[in-house]
Amino acid sequence: MSVLRPFRATDMFKFNNINLDVWTETYGISFYLSYLSRWPDLCNVQEAPSGRMMGYVLGKAEGTSTEWHGHVTALTVAPEYRRLSLARNMISRLELISDELYKGYFVDLYVRCNNALAINMYESFGYSVYRRVKEYYGSLGIGKGGRDEEDAFDMRKPLSRDSLRRSVRTNGRDMIVSAQDVS
Repeated sequence: MSVLRPFRATDMFKFNNINLDVWTETYGISFYLSYLSRWPDLCNVQEAPSGRMMGYVLGKAEGTSTEWHGHVTALTVAPEYRRLSLARNMISRLELISDELYKGYFVDLYVRCNNALAINMYESFGYSVYRRVKEYYGSLGIGKGGRDEEDAFDMRKPLSRDSLRRSVRTNGRDMIVSAQDVS
């Protein structure tokens, strides 16, 4: 039986089995530490009884007014632990805290448009495509002439505060914006 617990700075010394996956974004140490210091309640790991890390989620709260929301910066599970509902458990906790503690209107995340497996998973969790962001990944420092200028789907799930469901669009895949338009 695994345990969902807060992400600790020392976990960065033992998450290579997770971060070596091709779909997982790996950040610098200062990035992880800034999340742990600012939003510790939105950063969790799933840990096996042996102490081996199985997956983690990094989140934050951001926005203003009716755009105030929880954001999933990273959600990843080591390949050998997939299909055990670990991602669902970690994201459910982030959604609960975003709703009850931070009083957000929705939770959002960005996913590469060609990552069909992740898109299907997020849709099964209740997320829908709000818009397509052109060259999102290239605009974050990898690309602009480089090899990785990929589009992303901005996927969102409304929380209880979004009673009018403004964070949901039926035609989100057709709403295309540039990376510069995303704040």
